[in-house]
Amino acid sequence: MFFKDFKVFETELAGRPLKVEVGKMAQLAGGSCLIRYGETEVLCTATMSAKPREGVDFFPLSVDFEEKLYSVGRIPGSFLRREGKASEKATLASRVIDRPIRPLFPKDMRNDVGVVATVMSVDPDCSPEITAMIGVSVAISISEIPWDGPISGVSVGLVDGEYVINPTEAQREVSQMAVTVASTDSLVAMIEAGANEVPNDVMFDGIMFGHEANQKIVEFIKGIRDEVGKKKVEFPSNDPPEEMYEAIKEFAIDDVRAALDTDDKRVRDERLKPIYEAVHAKFDEVYPEDAAKIEDCLYKLQKFIVRRWLLDDGKRVDGRGIDEIRPLNAEIDLLSRVHGSGMFTRGQTQCLSITTLGPMSNCQLLDGIDSQTEKRYMHHYNFPSYSVGETKPSRGPGRREIGHGALAERALLPVIPSVEEFPYCIRVVSEVLSSNGSTSQGSICGSTLSLMAAGVPIKAPVAGISCGLVTEGDRFMTMVDIQGLEDFFGDMDFKVAGTKKGITAIQMDLKVHGLTPAIIREALDKTYAARCYILDEIMLPVISEPRKELSKWAPKMLTTKIDPDKIGDVIGKQGKVIQKICAECDCKIDVNEDGQVFVSALDLDNAKKAVFIVDTIANGPEVGAIYKGVVTRLMSFGVFVEIVPGVEGMVHISHLDVKRTEKVEDVVNVGDEIIVKVLPRDEQGRLNLSRREALIEVEGLTPENEVPERRPARRDSHRPRRDRH
Repeated sequence: MFFKDFKVFETELAGRPLKVEVGKMAQLAGGSCLIRYGETEVLCTATMSAKPREGVDFFPLSVDFEEKLYSVGRIPGSFLRREGKASEKATLASRVIDRPIRPLFPKDMRNDVGVVATVMSVDPDCSPEITAMIGVSVAISISEIPWDGPISGVSVGLVDGEYVINPTEAQREVSQMAVTVASTDSLVAMIEAGANEVPNDVMFDGIMFGHEANQKIVEFIKGIRDEVGKKKVEFPSNDPPEEMYEAIKEFAIDDVRAALDTDDKRVRDERLKPIYEAVHAKFDEVYPEDAAKIEDCLYKLQKFIVRRWLLDDGKRVDGRGIDEIRPLNAEIDLLSRVHGSGMFTRGQTQCLSITTLGPMSNCQLLDGIDSQTEKRYMHHYNFPSYSVGETKPSRGPGRREIGHGALAERALLPVIPSVEEFPYCIRVVSEVLSSNGSTSQGSICGSTLSLMAAGVPIKAPVAGISCGLVTEGDRFMTMVDIQGLEDFFGDMDFKVAGTKKGITAIQMDLKVHGLTPAIIREALDKTYAARCYILDEIMLPVISEPRKELSKWAPKMLTTKIDPDKIGDVIGKQGKVIQKICAECDCKIDVNEDGQVFVSALDLDNAKKAVFIVDTIANGPEVGAIYKGVVTRLMSFGVFVEIVPGVEGMVHISHLDVKRTEKVEDVVNVGDEIIVKVLPRDEQGRLNLSRREALIEVEGLTPENEVPERRPARRDSHRPRRDRH
């Protein structure tokens, strides 16, 4: 055989075959495999640089989920007809894979590690994201890269009250939740969830259901690693020498402890500056070869102090209680001309959200590997450098901005009204004005306020809150509403959003290998109590329900449904009819293939007029209705009048006026506006109109040749009746 090291490993996951092929493709990578789940196939590779990267104080890991449109038999729609930058969904998939694998690498390693998952074939019933996560776990496990894996990941759905592992495309359409759970052999390593207001107990049981399913795949990967895995390499540790850390700790611990003891991030930063300068002045000469690691020692010292306060003293940096939320404030209507605005402030974290309503043609078009082709509700999140007191140029949204925007979008999507209930495209933009922890959850609260202020009839208000964690051996403690330092130095950022009824979104970031069931249960309970407090005490007193009226600056949207066979009549040749309607009514009209028509205009009367015209074109004018039309042609026997764009009828000369008409030119000319009444169609189905009947009905005119009815005069019976003529 040409590929002498080629091996295939097989198992089953959720009733579908799972195959891992190693030893054939990408053999120059540190570890590689082609993983096949159903007919979804992903090439996964993991490679580590030979030497550490100099001048970095973090582990340089990159994870790329590459969508190839050939995997679904499509050619890219771009001008170049090739894949460009990663789509938002690809970026989110990369983040989902990154989060469970990153904590399992040595924290003191500085060698670059690149992980790439290339989607080559897609079976809609077998998620490429889940397939890629398992494949990446295999690739790293069999490589020489130091790692404490493997992990496995599954998706958990809730269909007809039953949990389903890796639901099919049809099941996903009706599932009440979509939860991605990644696990090691003993702990839950990552949770990413979207749900339709699911209660805590249902969510917790679903997470545990997924965790149990992961155990079989973890053991499967261990078997592959034991058979074909490479020996893990040694690497130079980047941790500062222990004696160096202890010396700096003894010198600066009291000053650092005093500097950290404040609820103001700006004060804390100012207090730390002279301490950093004093430490460098004393120790740069003592450790000339390790001077760069002095910063690491000071970071490690701050982490030591904060964690000891939390674990030993139950004390938080800003003096709050363990389950106490920072001071909160909510406001609406901060901006004059936008359709809706809301600002939510939690301590020194502040998010301003703006809602914009638009016609359905503003929906975002998607060109990806799944079946979704457009998005009606969009949530964008911006994190400018000034929000953390820094000066960096804006380069557009990065992975963090895309991820936080997607989390807020997922949290609010279950309460967004359907197109039938609210026929608008909706965009919410969250501007982070100040950041000291948990801006993503602040943006959810601000966006709920903004949507309600804009008059979007959301089904229930949504709030978000985060829960932190500090562990030491078997000890652990959780705290609600973590700020920046507790995020930096803690072990978890467990973000939960939802209504009072249940959870709509979860995102869990970890710095440890995983969570026990007890930690997950406690985090869910604490975040539920916190978000109910935020809703009842802070948000709902500001605006208790969505406004009934839209902003005067928002377009007024009306819909109607027509026979799809009549779409051509509404649009007209080269779009002339629909363009004329839009110009006449100062509106925008979108027509779907199924005959659904969306009309938007700033003036409601204009929108109603446009809908009336569309209905007239599609269904024909109603007999007896009065229209104001335009004379288009003059004939000897009558005139033709366009009552709405594309609909023309004839007024016979006998129906042109209340008096006898000899010539049509005596009454009207081309371009004149006249009122007409719709008469029954003739035997040939032609539209007949009457100006005469319209004048009688609308203006109360009396025809000249019609004599008003009079009472007969009294006559003697013997007198003969005289002939009138």
